[in-house]
Amino acid sequence: MGEEERDVEITVKRIGPGRPTKMHIPSAVRVLELRRIVAAESDIPVEELKLILRDGHSLIAAVIPKPPAQYMREGLDEDDDDELKFQIPETTNWWKKSIFTFLQKKMKFPDFVLMAIFSISLKAWFGIILWFTLAPIAQRWDMGPIFILGTGFAVILLNLGKRQDGDVSAYSVFNENFRELPGTLNADRLDRDIRTGQL
Repeated sequence: MGEEERDVEITVKRIGPGRPTKMHIPSAVRVLELRRIVAAESDIPVEELKLILRDGHSLIAAVIPKPPAQYMREGLDEDDDDELKFQIPETTNWWKKSIFTFLQKKMKFPDFVLMAIFSISLKAWFGIILWFTLAPIAQRWDMGPIFILGTGFAVILLNLGKRQDGDVSAYSVFNENFRELPGTLNADRLDRDIRTGQL
């Protein structure tokens, strides 16, 4: 005699709000039949249901997202596509506009390349070109490591910025008369607090 078919209890969890449901199904059920059972129990069409086995007896029921409607894509015209592309400001110089138009229309540069090119200032482009011009010369004279270190120091020093009048540094060494920020904890303050019994 064949073994009697047993029922197994599985837990079906839906992605999104809702409580898990426990279901009793035959142990020898096929995947297609299991999908039909879960779809009927969850009120999800079979063709939109995806089952994911989480552990030995737990299933996650996921709904396959629908593709966007065709009419939505057809409803977009060229003007809408142009608005989504990278554009330079109206106040830009005429020569920048002509270079931008040439690279975008004639050379067909992608938007992310155009964004990278036109987001960098002219001074920065000059520095980049100068660096790539001087790098082979430094290598030829065996000064490559010194050139790289000099570049690092130059980048740091050029990006320090300037403090506004009245601004103080967090480091008292850089402030006039070594003035500290209020609430700074240092050895003098600890010593003072210990001597006055505040610590």
